[in-house]
Amino acid sequence: MNPDFRFGVFGSPDPDLAAIPAGAVQVSPQIPASLALEGAARASWSGLVMAAPPGTLERRYALALSLLALSPGAPFTVMAPKEKGGSRIAKELETFGCSVDATSRRHQRICQTTCPVTFEADAQACIDAAVTAGGLRFVDDLDLWTQPGVFSWDRIDPGTALLLSVLPSFTGRGADLGCGLGVIARAVFAGTHVTHMDLVDIDRRAIAAVRRNITDTRATFHWADVRTTADLKDLDFVVTNPPFHDSGREDKALGQAFVQQCYRVLRDGGKAWLVANVHLPYEAVLSAAFSHVALRAEKGGFKVYEATK
Repeated sequence: MNPDFRFGVFGSPDPDLAAIPAGAVQVSPQIPASLALEGAARASWSGLVMAAPPGTLERRYALALSLLALSPGAPFTVMAPKEKGGSRIAKELETFGCSVDATSRRHQRICQTTCPVTFEADAQACIDAAVTAGGLRFVDDLDLWTQPGVFSWDRIDPGTALLLSVLPSFTGRGADLGCGLGVIARAVFAGTHVTHMDLVDIDRRAIAAVRRNITDTRATFHWADVRTTADLKDLDFVVTNPPFHDSGREDKALGQAFVQQCYRVLRDGGKAWLVANVHLPYEAVLSAAFSHVALRAEKGGFKVYEATK
């Protein structure tokens, strides 16, 4: 396939609901090594199938970038569960100048359209506004670079706040697994005895933001899935606020996999500090893996654990 004339796939759309040709190029920011729609040449893509993100700003941003990347007349199929933005997709595409054929199947709202040959002024203005609203920006209240779609992109989430309230000073080499915008890492780097820290996140947008938020030369950044990161080992400490949603669905196994990775990357005697919702079954996994587990805080539906390997 001509590298300048690609067919794209965003996320993991149901292949029974839309035809995805062999060789389709992944463009989701939450799949490591995918291409970035932001860097696509205008009118250069031959088609795209999207599992639309649930957040309004994030979804409109992805739709707008897709239309800018698609060639005139190229097919564009977008799907999402009705309760996760699917009911809004047709209207959003229409404001961008598209004519939409919408159907429902397998609890998904499926919208099919083609990229307009030209965009009227109002449609182009809506596309430009969506790109601006969904892009990387600095938020004064957070004192952070951030972007819609990144975990807790416009506030400090209560779990992270609780972890920060009891976090000790660290020494040596460590990692922040699922670093997000770098809120926890920034607090850790305030310690003068930290020699190095690896910041890992599956979201390319988070890594782009955290590179701006953490300019400390002791930091190394990894756009990677924590569950498959193999090059970290013999660390003195790990901090993490592990996710428990995968593709919009609660997945307790995801956080449990983070616990297992904490254990794997630590040296003997190394410590993991983890915050989690109280309803998540992490105590048994922590106790089975680590030699000692202590509850360090509990408040507002969250618990903080210190686990020693």
